[in-house]
Amino acid sequence: MLEGIIVKALSGYYYVMPLEDSGVPSVEGSAVQCRARGIFRKRGTSPLVGDRVSYMLTENGEGTVDEIRKRETELIRPPVANVSLAVLLFSVKEPDMNLNLLDKFLVHIEQAGLDALIVLTKQDLADPENDARDTVAEVKALYEQIGYEVISTSSRTGEGNELLKERLAGKISVFSGQSGVGKSSMLNALMPGLTLETSAISMRLGRGKHTTRHVELIPLDNGGFVADTPGFSQLDFLEIGVEELSTCFREFAQYADQCKFRGCTHTHEPGCRVLAAKAEGMISESRYQHYEQFLTEMKDKKRRY
Repeated sequence: MLEGIIVKALSGYYYVMPLEDSGVPSVEGSAVQCRARGIFRKRGTSPLVGDRVSYMLTENGEGTVDEIRKRETELIRPPVANVSLAVLLFSVKEPDMNLNLLDKFLVHIEQAGLDALIVLTKQDLADPENDARDTVAEVKALYEQIGYEVISTSSRTGEGNELLKERLAGKISVFSGQSGVGKSSMLNALMPGLTLETSAISMRLGRGKHTTRHVELIPLDNGGFVADTPGFSQLDFLEIGVEELSTCFREFAQYADQCKFRGCTHTHEPGCRVLAAKAEGMISESRYQHYEQFLTEMKDKKRRY
């Protein structure tokens, strides 16, 4: 019985990258095209990209997935198993940085229990003649104060690329973020020899065309894998309960336990310590405004559904 990791799922086939005896993926070898045993359908489950599996080779040079090892994590969208780090890419310019969307991604990442790394791309566009450089400094200060790591990068100049690659070593990471921010360009820069499709930005719409069609793990030469996923234009909150939202804003945590009422929504209640912290400047106005917007959006969607 051989061991491997599923790096792609397409049209009923699973492409398994063999693992070496040390448990490290053999990136020099080619993935084996496999079918899954029928027993998985009977169990009501199916393999996912990112699964570590046991498989057997068949006579025609293909293989059969026989067993799925226990998953550490499982994402619904994108459907990937064993992800430990979410890398959120947002551009300095073209398109402009969208902090509302960034906070929406962070809510989903917190709810999924993943670590988050914020990567600000296209740093080369932050020239002294515009305010983009000041924006980058403000964003870094805001999110680092909350506890997130923020890296500034440029796939053109190479700034920040080595630091980013170090953070990806030995783990499965998922790349997500605003469409058109240069996800594929960044991956091409991290792994010379990759030829992922990239596309120009639509200046009228302020977003790029979706160049990624399916979830696929891209092996790095440091034992890491990156899940290059289709771009998102919006996220909904159907998988998150209204009462869970505040727990996904990590800067609320130290104050929420001090609120006067249990189940405080941190919007209007007397004795709310979160509201007091905002008034004292301990919680940023933009983050709190996004919390209120998301809460309203969630309540509206719960009523509709």
